[in-house]
Amino acid sequence: MSQEQVFNDWKEREAKAEAMVPLVGGLYRNDNVESSVFGRLMMNRSVIDILKAHRYARQVEEQDLSVHDTYPVLEAVNDLNVRNAHIDVGKLAIKFRNEGNGDLEGFLRTELADVINAEERIATDVVLYGFGRIGRLLARLLIERTGGGQALRLRAIVVRKGSAANDLEKRASLLRRDSVHGSFKGTITVDEENQALIANGNMIKVIFADAPDTIDYTQYGISNALVIDNTGKWRDHDGLSLHLRATGVSRVVLTAPGKGVKNIVMGVNDSDITADDQILSAASCTTNAIAPVLKALCDKYGVANGHVETVHAYTNDQNLIDNYHKGDRRGRAAGLNMVITETGAAKAVSKALPEMEGKLTGNAIRVPTPNVSMAILNLNLESETNKEELNAYLREMAFHSDLQKQIGWSVSPEAVSTDFVGSRSAGVVDALATIAEGNRCVLYVWYDNEFGYSCQVMRMVQRMAECTLPAFPQSAK
Repeated sequence: MSQEQVFNDWKEREAKAEAMVPLVGGLYRNDNVESSVFGRLMMNRSVIDILKAHRYARQVEEQDLSVHDTYPVLEAVNDLNVRNAHIDVGKLAIKFRNEGNGDLEGFLRTELADVINAEERIATDVVLYGFGRIGRLLARLLIERTGGGQALRLRAIVVRKGSAANDLEKRASLLRRDSVHGSFKGTITVDEENQALIANGNMIKVIFADAPDTIDYTQYGISNALVIDNTGKWRDHDGLSLHLRATGVSRVVLTAPGKGVKNIVMGVNDSDITADDQILSAASCTTNAIAPVLKALCDKYGVANGHVETVHAYTNDQNLIDNYHKGDRRGRAAGLNMVITETGAAKAVSKALPEMEGKLTGNAIRVPTPNVSMAILNLNLESETNKEELNAYLREMAFHSDLQKQIGWSVSPEAVSTDFVGSRSAGVVDALATIAEGNRCVLYVWYDNEFGYSCQVMRMVQRMAECTLPAFPQSAK
């Protein structure tokens, strides 16, 4: 192609992507339909983001996918009155190319029959108890998902009253700007009169309290709420039950490993969630990163035993400079040292994956980077494999299995930790680093220990609120 042809082709694709933006937005706001291209969401994304998502399809399917392929699919979905669904227009376009008979509308009517003219959903009130790193990311995710269905509505955050006179403004500023995850996509204003933050049209009450059981949420128009406890202060059933003593609360989710409560890793043991469960734990970021990969390996090869070494970003419980700390080594300056510390993630995996009971040891090294960690899985399998076969299997799991939201995939020879900031996967397999021979394998799994974990928590909350959107196509190939 000549330079002029290349440029004109780009302009055409850019124009088509621009035309997709209002369609994507309208489907989400009016019909609660999430649109994606091979798992990469298109809501609230730029034209360039949409074009890059299509480029990503070449890595997935090893065939070209253009906005000229997906735009007709998106347009047809818009005309079919589809509601309450996750529509992967990339996968549908490829499937129509391979299996369709030229009748796109008929093809889509068959594929999407279950969600055409679907009924509206009842919204669930959500309260964030604590507003630290995970709390603020969950707030962003909840606000981002304010679509037409509004199945999950962030109604309030609960914090202790700070000493500053401008407490609300400081909370707003922390939500508005983030040194790791960038600026909030939207507008945030402070409503002092109503003691609230208004974010993209969502009025979020700020409730100051010292204990969970002293709050009457119904005074704020909140009822039957699902509380997400981000403080980590209470980790057992008795402590977390304090939330249930508050008026207006029906369920509680802990964003840390729980003791004496179900530890859920979405994609692995979420089938254990029942309508009667009032208190659940979302386990840890590391457990969420490794459990889906281990499940995939157990299902095909079996895992005899192994060791997990976590190279983990430093966290807020460490010291910036050397100072007293109740934990061993964590008192040393986090930004200057690699710090050996313990992790319970290896043992905790068995809470979500019972077949791994007693098979894993684990340790962790905290390193001077603020976000994105890596789990190194050194495993002895029960059956033999090699690098090519193992990678082919994990690639299939990442793109075409029930674990596709949990297992990500990377084949970039230049990938480093910052490239995975904002990853929505629980963990991303670095395929180029895989080692496998005979019964032994070593896998390197990147994970955004803040945002990726928060996405897993969101999936769990959606499951508890019975508002998980069914994904289409149900069969990718």
